[in-house]
Amino acid sequence: MDTTQELAPAVASILSATADRDHGGGRVAADARSFSGAVADTETDGRVPVVAEVKPTSPTTDGERQADPAALAEAMVAGGATAISVLTEPDHFGGSLTALAAVRAAVDVPVLRKDFLLRESQLDAAPADLVLLIARFLGPEPDAAGHAADDLSTMVAAARDRGMEPLVEVHSREELVAAVDAGASVIGVNNRDLAALEVELATFEEVAPAAPDDVTLLAESGLSTADDARQMRTAGADALLIGSAVVDGVENCETPAAVRELVASNTRRFTSAESETEHVTTTRGDR
Repeated sequence: MDTTQELAPAVASILSATADRDHGGGRVAADARSFSGAVADTETDGRVPVVAEVKPTSPTTDGERQADPAALAEAMVAGGATAISVLTEPDHFGGSLTALAAVRAAVDVPVLRKDFLLRESQLDAAPADLVLLIARFLGPEPDAAGHAADDLSTMVAAARDRGMEPLVEVHSREELVAAVDAGASVIGVNNRDLAALEVELATFEEVAPAAPDDVTLLAESGLSTADDARQMRTAGADALLIGSAVVDGVENCETPAAVRELVASNTRRFTSAESETEHVTTTRGDR
């Protein structure tokens, strides 16, 4: 667990709440849908692979979206999304395991459980196709508040033992190397610094060249426009995880049909970002 930088208060609060959560309902097993296969199919179809996010709120978002999670996910898939990310952290993101189950039942694409997980037992809350593991917060050394966590290698293996693909999130080249050493084959580079909650797209451009070619690499956070999508793809992103930009404006929709139309359109802006340009040439090979 990296404690070299003080965390933003909101993130420290999330970790404190997470440390108190446990699940004693028994070991889960998932018959996971292949994320790498879905990414390849999307590419073959001429679309940009996008993981669109169902997120009611966050520490950096005003208000809470009340739209039905399953309906949002269906609209995202209609807009070409390769996979769906569902927040399950309840206290700061308004997420739930109920929403995760509803989304996974409603769509046939891979579904990511996005949460702040510290211990192997927390993987047993619910099955998913992918599960987020944040490299910064996983390790035997306790953080400043005394919260200990299982190490990254243990969590990667534990997720796979349950049939789920670990998506390991990193923010630096050092964390990316640690993720590869832990056996991760799907890695997300978060452009948001969790120490300060500041976003820089240059983070992905700095970290991506260190990724092996056989890793499926995602760019996360701060993608608001099709130009942002093309920038990340040029820098080597195999897929993009997009949250707020996909659901922007939902709170102003007066009917469920209007919500579906808007979310599908917002998603399509990113999945079709390369349709009018030549296919991007990534820079990950230029090491």
